[in-house]
Amino acid sequence: MAAAAGAAVPFEIRHGTTIAAIRYADGVIMVGDRRATAGSSIAHRQLEKVHPADRHSGVAIAGAAGPALEMVRLFQLQLEHYEKVEGAPISLEGKANQLSQMVRSNLAMAMQGFVVVPLFAGFDVRRGVGRIYTYDATGGRYEETDFHADGSGGRDARTTIKLGWRPDLARADAMALAVRALWQAADEDSATGGPDAVRGIYPTVATITAEGFARAEEREVAEGFAAVLTEEGPQS
Repeated sequence: MAAAAGAAVPFEIRHGTTIAAIRYADGVIMVGDRRATAGSSIAHRQLEKVHPADRHSGVAIAGAAGPALEMVRLFQLQLEHYEKVEGAPISLEGKANQLSQMVRSNLAMAMQGFVVVPLFAGFDVRRGVGRIYTYDATGGRYEETDFHADGSGGRDARTTIKLGWRPDLARADAMALAVRALWQAADEDSATGGPDAVRGIYPTVATITAEGFARAEEREVAEGFAAVLTEEGPQS
């Protein structure tokens, strides 16, 4: 991402890339690759981009990795503090609004190239459904009905999800669709990391349901990518 005119950043910024969220019958599934890039180089292969925000919500990050991770930690702390003070968690929409304010407060940094674009999702215990919220660099907040993907490979991931999504997907089908979307993104976008069986590094997949935020076991994620590999063949 380019810095503002006349304000070149004097060092390479590590960026997170592709993240996605999909509504399914029991809630929302979130997925994120693990690669961080600095310019044309791979800066880190094991960056966690999908994090729990609290028990019933999660946040995924794309953009400048350092400010994004700091934003996640502060967001988690604010939600925990609110619940301790009020004795009950803030509503899901309230959480989305709070994250919007945090993104907006980063606008000055975004103008210098440190753009942070989170993807927020959770299970609305009051409505009994999963919900997804997206943002722009100015703090604009938008609710997505069914799914969304962001980051450098977001367009390819969204296309894959759009072709395979349907209402009331079962968990296994939602997992397979999320894995396939990230596979296709990695196949088209060099900044998006796919599965790395040699190093044992796989993208992060998590579900958010009435039971809460749960990260999928690495074995299950590996099996999902193995199934895609069998169907699609090796990436070029």
